[in-house]
Amino acid sequence: MAGAPTRTKTDVTERPPPRAAIRTSDEVAEALAAGGAVVALETSVVSQGLPPPRNLECVERMGGAVRSAGAVPAWIGVADGEVVVGLSHAELLAFAEPGRASKVARRDLAFAVANGGLGATTVSSMIWAARRAGIAVAATGGVGGVHPDTGDVSADLLELARTPVLLVCSGPKSIVDPVATAERLEELGVGMVGFRCDRLPFFLALEADVELDQRVNDAGGAAAIVRAMARVGVEAAVLLCNPVPASAAMDPAVVAEAVRACERLAASDGVRGKAVTPFLLSCLAQQTRGASLEANLALLQDNAKLAGEVAAAAVSGG
Repeated sequence: MAGAPTRTKTDVTERPPPRAAIRTSDEVAEALAAGGAVVALETSVVSQGLPPPRNLECVERMGGAVRSAGAVPAWIGVADGEVVVGLSHAELLAFAEPGRASKVARRDLAFAVANGGLGATTVSSMIWAARRAGIAVAATGGVGGVHPDTGDVSADLLELARTPVLLVCSGPKSIVDPVATAERLEELGVGMVGFRCDRLPFFLALEADVELDQRVNDAGGAAAIVRAMARVGVEAAVLLCNPVPASAAMDPAVVAEAVRACERLAASDGVRGKAVTPFLLSCLAQQTRGASLEANLALLQDNAKLAGEVAAAAVSGG
């Protein structure tokens, strides 16, 4: 048509392809491609869960425990606008600096990537990324749950309900209601399996008054569950509940008293939202004169070792 504006085609091939928002380290990618064992690990424990220099001690102890079991540790965090699966030791040093990394649950991932800063993953964001990277086994200390009195529910629970991974943990954190948490997990379809125990471990204490229906006695039994999850196609996680080592376990009454004192302090100081859990864990260490910190480190290392053993057995068919 005369007088019509001339249109030019845009050569889309000249545009750089969008960068993937999830980056897997060479070591982790090679292990997965070769059918090797990999264990996903969260970084919130490094950035918010433990004080320096104990957080770097945790990195060494958990990473070493996974490797000693024949698996590759995949620390997961947000850095430079990417979700990174398999942070290097140098990258983890930045996460260990107080205040450098924000706490990132699954709901926060897009914001953390957009902001381009450091984001320390909680259980919910860690297992989300692990699943997308093809990692079937993960480890943490304790999972979030239903908080007493407030009824606040951790984002961990909903993500566990829709992400099929096996997560080694020492039950729910000692700052939540174990009975209400177990009931919510059951309602959401999240399986709970005791590792050489018949009651739900309670983080710093050996157990809570919650009976478990399922139990395995070795890594091979847990590995069979990992393989069965893949065959059945379940869409929810299984918690492999590993009690804190007996040598580091705390008296439940002592823990409960310290938690109540810390909750009162949190209320008087106006601590809310994401800040509650780090505040309570730090307060617990002070109230127990460091005993809770030592127990936490012991169970984190033990869970990492067990996760490595399960991941190795799952890929070997053992």
